[in-house]
Amino acid sequence: MNNTLIRNLTLATTLLSGAALAGPLTVTVYNPGEKAIFPVSSSLVAGDKEAILIDAQFDVKNGQALVDMIKKSGKQLTTVYISAGDPDFYFGLEPILAAFPGVKVLADQHVIDHINKTKDDKLTYWGPILGDGSPKSLTVPQVLMANHLTLEGEKIEIKEMNTPTAYLWAPSIKTAFGGVPVYHGVHVWMADSQTKEARAHWVKTLNELQAMKPERVVPGHFLGTEPKGTEAVTFTRDYVQRFEQELAKSKNSGELIESMKKAFPSLPVDDGLAIGAKVNTGEMKW
Repeated sequence: MNNTLIRNLTLATTLLSGAALAGPLTVTVYNPGEKAIFPVSSSLVAGDKEAILIDAQFDVKNGQALVDMIKKSGKQLTTVYISAGDPDFYFGLEPILAAFPGVKVLADQHVIDHINKTKDDKLTYWGPILGDGSPKSLTVPQVLMANHLTLEGEKIEIKEMNTPTAYLWAPSIKTAFGGVPVYHGVHVWMADSQTKEARAHWVKTLNELQAMKPERVVPGHFLGTEPKGTEAVTFTRDYVQRFEQELAKSKNSGELIESMKKAFPSLPVDDGLAIGAKVNTGEMKW
């Protein structure tokens, strides 16, 4: 056996050993629950050495909690991906960027356009409410040119990219990061889905997500413990379809609100239910 062949076999063995030793991606979810205005989820997806953060919380205090979580992981943060343009997904970026200079902040073009269009008004409105949790400055993500992120050779795909129902999918661990389209334990935010077509597309997205048979789905918003399997997908789909049915029967927002409260009596009542009802009955512009 010549020396070249020996070297090649040694290299191949080393690579195979490395692949065998490399563990699957891991996911750590941070959700402040009832302690925050919105119980929004952030997910740290980690490989052996590097990590990607999906969504950055609503205020700098919870953003700092993410910093602490990332440092505790011992992984190198390479990227923050913002899955939606609402402020509860990116207002917490400031301490993250201070702690990890040079980290990439990415989003699809739909999210970037939404942020650019609304960020100043959102900060003016929410700043006084957030108080010392309000960011002093806002960062607009750079556009993700591909349809996926890559973490140590593993793809994290952006499904429904550049639509209001976008979510992320890590096929190697059969995990979905639900973002805006997936909820659990709270009334679903309906104010941004003002047409039958929009709600039908939402249901279609949820059906397609469920058809992929994910083992884990992290809802973009949830209260309580993280739901198992596809429970959050089923809950959200049932909620959107029931909202459609009750909307057709309701003469005004009051009737719609009461119908949804009766349909989902265990959910805490919040302003989102009233806003969604008023917007979809034409009593309020959003």
